[in-house]
Amino acid sequence: MESMAGAAPFPTGKERVTTTRKRFDKEEVVVFERSGDMIRVLDQKALERRREIEKLNPRKVIVPMDRNPFVLSTGASETELLGDVRHDPFGGHGQLGTPPYERVVPGAIHEAHQGVLFLDEISHLGPTQRFILTAMQERRFPIAGRNPQSAGASVRVDAVPADFILVAACNIQDLEQVLSPLRSRISGDGYEILVETTMEDSPANRALLAQFIAQEIVTDGRIPHANLAAVEAVIREARLRAKVLDGRDGSLTLRLRELGGLVRSAGDLAVANSDPVIDEKHVAAAVRRSRPVEEQIKARYGSYMRGLGTDISSAQKEKSPYYFWNEHRQDDQAYH
Repeated sequence: MESMAGAAPFPTGKERVTTTRKRFDKEEVVVFERSGDMIRVLDQKALERRREIEKLNPRKVIVPMDRNPFVLSTGASETELLGDVRHDPFGGHGQLGTPPYERVVPGAIHEAHQGVLFLDEISHLGPTQRFILTAMQERRFPIAGRNPQSAGASVRVDAVPADFILVAACNIQDLEQVLSPLRSRISGDGYEILVETTMEDSPANRALLAQFIAQEIVTDGRIPHANLAAVEAVIREARLRAKVLDGRDGSLTLRLRELGGLVRSAGDLAVANSDPVIDEKHVAAAVRRSRPVEEQIKARYGSYMRGLGTDISSAQKEKSPYYFWNEHRQDDQAYH
């Protein structure tokens, strides 16, 4: 039963008032609750019905509303991604154990509800990708105990909301490891984008590269700052890598992870020499030192396979297939 706000006394600042009244010569508890511009009146029967409902359906906030709408789940396990139910050593005993609904742990797909879920190296998730596809299609995903030896294995929460925007990334050579149905869903509802690896060699972009170098130094926190000559040397290397690796003359590389490693390597050399700043000579030395180990092997032995042959015994060559995992590959020449 509801009445207008002015129909009963309601102290300022209170949302709920409890009092008593006589009905059919019996005294009963009555509760007045504020409900917007109205006041809801709950008699004894309504209060008892509410208590029964609350007793039968205990509620737990699985995912709070004031969470971060961007969830980074790089390298997540199946449990971290899909949720789990914590183990109760007392087996959910009514007197000693913890109620099952209090042991439910949401996964990244649930925390990203009405937000963005970013999965880096999605191909490494393997078969778990099919659960991502299910969550995208149904916009909800159940949470269940994933360890058969745990007391949570018998607990399941159905229809947990999981409506998110998926942003996923992988390397070119890992594309074939991404499930075809998932790629089809992505292409149908979104976009597949090949990220640029170079940018125009312009004053504005060179300034951005200089800013990137400064950020890498500050983020590291253990190497000195770089002078102008060192920054220009790194930019020249970015120009060279764009030409050699991507065949883009007049461009700057956007392979920033490798470029950041070059900056830190030059900084380590400056620290080793007790120099106050990173100079051009440190960058030049870092270029030689920061080459991939495959290139270093080729430079020393002439080919990758020749270098491998100098590092294993003849017995290993004959008995261990591990060292020749690629002997049947058609592209062996790529290693020479």
